Amino acid sequence: MPKAARELSAKHIQHLTKPGHHPVGGVPGLLLHVASTGRKYWVLRYATGEKRVSASGKPFAVRRDYGIGPYPEIALAQAREKARGLRDQIREGIDPVQARRERRGREAGLLFRDAAEKFLATKTTEFRNAKHAAQWGASLATYAYPVLGDLPVQRIELAHVIEALTRDDFWTTKPETASRVRGRIESVLAWATVSGFRTGDNPARWKGHLDAVLPKPNKLKRVQHFKALPIDAAPGFLADLRQREGTGARALEFALLTAARSGEVRGATWDEIDIEARTWTIPGDRMKAGREHIVPLSDDAIALLKALPRLIDSPYVFASARGGMVSDMSLSAVMKRMNVDAVPHGLRSTFRDWISERTGYPHEVAEAALAHTIPNAVERAYRRGDLLAKRARLMAEWARFLNNPAKDDVVPLPAIDAAQ
Repeated sequence: MPKAARELSAKHIQHLTKPGHHPVGGVPGLLLHVASTGRKYWVLRYATGEKRVSASGKPFAVRRDYGIGPYPEIALAQAREKARGLRDQIREGIDPVQARRERRGREAGLLFRDAAEKFLATKTTEFRNAKHAAQWGASLATYAYPVLGDLPVQRIELAHVIEALTRDDFWTTKPETASRVRGRIESVLAWATVSGFRTGDNPARWKGHLDAVLPKPNKLKRVQHFKALPIDAAPGFLADLRQREGTGARALEFALLTAARSGEVRGATWDEIDIEARTWTIPGDRMKAGREHIVPLSDDAIALLKALPRLIDSPYVFASARGGMVSDMSLSAVMKRMNVDAVPHGLRSTFRDWISERTGYPHEVAEAALAHTIPNAVERAYRRGDLLAKRARLMAEWARFLNNPAKDDVVPLPAIDAAQ
């Protein structure tokens, strides 16, 4: 609270000519600002309650100046009356400057890009990770902003949304991405409506709205399969790969042995590995489905990990020379140098084909090994646990196939309890 100033009279105010801020009393923080040109303005100075830290480390309260209007157009008595009203707002926890900014935004029309930024700021904690939040914003910047970005949210209509979604054949050539962008536009506009920046129906709503004018995304979707190794080419690929040196080669070998995604392998840290328990536990925030996934490790996977060097200042199992996460291109480059017509992610398809064509493991074990989400609620309900024991046997058999594909040479593994 500012110090109580001597209460000046209207005659005193009239004779104030020195440039600067002059306390006039009557209301704490009420000042008369005299500009170098001689013009005079009423200002209310107040503390917001927000605390910041100075360069020297000392905390200080954030103060703001709220312009009440010019003098003498606004007389002293009027200025004091307005200042008392603002003080009442401050006591109720309302920041007058912020409230005025929001009011002007509503009157002028909040732009869609600004609305999106405000919405993202309120939803940050709901995203699985920073990468997800960045992707959310980037998709709007790429596909929505060229049409909607500079439009006030109140003016956005169905035609604008359709233009954004169909521009450059976006809806038909990238239906999955376009569907996500549509949902994100709908969320931003819903936030703008609830926040008082727009009224009326949401033009980005799908059901009973856009579904009447745009084809369904699932009718347009064309599944693009990653190039995979033929099953019988996998053992030779592993033998050749083991002759290659470098972190990328070892990461690719680990990906093949574990059937894990490239990003999961590259982001693996030593604290996720339990050599004694023979498991690799990937936290949910690094998994596509957002749930923790435990990977049983075969003898070959354990041997690979034990042979790896550890960088003192890096937590990563497959660290780059500078200690960071090895890049995705490092794994792809290894396959290119090997003249293999496949991509790292395609190794998961090879593993899945091997399960289907060369083993008798049931569907749910294969899906659990690949950390796929089971879409059927009944199937999820009947599946017990994560089938870890069955998956451990599966991964051991996979490693044995990769080392020696001759069927007669594979030594059967001990049977496991069907209840496991």
